Amino acid sequence: MGKVQYRFDPKSLSVERVRKSFADRLKVFLHYVLTGLVFSVVVLIIGFTFFDSPKERILQREIEQFRVQYQILNDRIDVLNNVLADLQERDDRIYRVIMEADPIPRPVREAAFGGTDRYAHLAGYQNSELMSKTMQRIDQLSAKLYVQSKSYDEVFDMAINKADMLASIPAIVPIPDGANYLMSGYGMRIHPIYKTMRMHHGVDFTADVGTPIYSTGNGVVTRAERNRHGYGLMVEIDHGYGYTTLYAHMNSLEVRRGQRVKRGEIIGTVGNTGTSTAPHLHYEVHRNNRSVNPVHYFYNDLTPEEFEIIIERASRVNQSLS
Repeated sequence: MGKVQYRFDPKSLSVERVRKSFADRLKVFLHYVLTGLVFSVVVLIIGFTFFDSPKERILQREIEQFRVQYQILNDRIDVLNNVLADLQERDDRIYRVIMEADPIPRPVREAAFGGTDRYAHLAGYQNSELMSKTMQRIDQLSAKLYVQSKSYDEVFDMAINKADMLASIPAIVPIPDGANYLMSGYGMRIHPIYKTMRMHHGVDFTADVGTPIYSTGNGVVTRAERNRHGYGLMVEIDHGYGYTTLYAHMNSLEVRRGQRVKRGEIIGTVGNTGTSTAPHLHYEVHRNNRSVNPVHYFYNDLTPEEFEIIIERASRVNQSLS
């Protein structure tokens, strides 16, 4: 029951009971209701602004757990990348060296791929940058592992074919007792005809006309012809695995183009054809289409002492015979 109110009537000099109308009572009621609503709204605004609701606290804990899990995942990715880097190092510096294969180029190992559009579907989330970065690292790791797997497949194939590769690499002196007849080495030499310093892409062995010339490794004859650019009668052999050898100034040819030859097989004889000043064999070794010093490949049939002799002679003479 509401509180009873009285008022003093100055005309009648008496106290009368105040009787409120329905409208007055409604106004009072609405006043209290509006005041309560305003107070409630203020309390809610303060609560939502400065305090988290139970549901928000649960979501916040889940977000923190999500971040911790992604951090753990990135730490594991770092460990896997370190393990993979060690495998790559062993592959390039041990396995491929043993198999005489070139290391995998760094751009290939990095396995670059697509742009940021690959992760556009992750945009718009609260932690989209973290998710995109983690997914990108996982994709890069997967691509690197694929490259490494293919490299091991290649090394495995090379290991299976190791015997064939060892028989194919040019590894002997191309004429009998050639260590004692090396006359000109690889490098800048004085040309015997033009008398100018020129690059000598092979080595010269002096020998009598008719001395047999051996194939220095298994392979296929790609050229057996008279060359018009100074080599005279010449033979070129493709040994595979990136190796080719060239034999020039020959007197006779014992092989033909397309013929398969084995190491030590006679392919012709020493001569004095082309731009040659004396009977000799000009011999070249090419690796991946670039000339290399042949003396580094005379290891198969020379003693250490003979190898020292041939190295010394190759560096001493500065004039070629062709």
